[in-house]
Amino acid sequence: MLKVDDINVYYGSIHAIQSVSFEIKEGEIVTLIGANGAGKSTILRTISGLLRSKTGEINFLDKNISVVEPDKIVKMGIAHVPEGRRVFKQFTVEENLEMGAYIHKSKSDIKEDIGKIYRRFPRLKERRRQTAGTLSGGEQQMLAIGRALMSRPKLLMLDEPSMGLAPMLVQQIFDIIKELNQSGTTILLVEQNARMALTIADRGYVLETGRMKLAATARELLADDSVKKSYLGG
Repeated sequence: MLKVDDINVYYGSIHAIQSVSFEIKEGEIVTLIGANGAGKSTILRTISGLLRSKTGEINFLDKNISVVEPDKIVKMGIAHVPEGRRVFKQFTVEENLEMGAYIHKSKSDIKEDIGKIYRRFPRLKERRRQTAGTLSGGEQQMLAIGRALMSRPKLLMLDEPSMGLAPMLVQQIFDIIKELNQSGTTILLVEQNARMALTIADRGYVLETGRMKLAATARELLADDSVKKSYLGG
């Protein structure tokens, strides 16, 4: 579904992503793990078209999207839930969801999709008239995921979905990610909680200071001594 081939991304003179290549097959959950500053979020922003690689190609469903504008990438079927959730705090829950449907023309489609989101996230339905800024962290994360789903993505990219959440809510968010995958959405997951991410993923890639260091099945990475020592608390 997605093939990232030899991308190099810079912030000014800083070489943030160095000759990174990886791929995602349809129906998978793939996770990128690595320390803070390893470049995980930069990779997601590059796939989304928010940053540009100096080299290589990014192909989605056999189309080169390396120089495609971000809004067109969303229309092609990639949705990105950024780190920190980034909901529109002054808008209501329902207005946030409507913002996620900007690529749809049909009001009936939007209404249908909002209904699906409310069935998946009953808490959002209860809060639909509240401004997003008054929601808890877990509710804002549900809203950010719901807003992304409004574009009907084939590939959903999630950046640190468990950040700042209580342990009970972390489990709930990971259960939601598994459910989304089982219902047909391919997932690219960036997550500081490497153990949780690898528990639900099919495969994983380990990123260190902008370079891809390891690629294996999630089970193999969970058993790898170097991964255990660096990312799984021994």
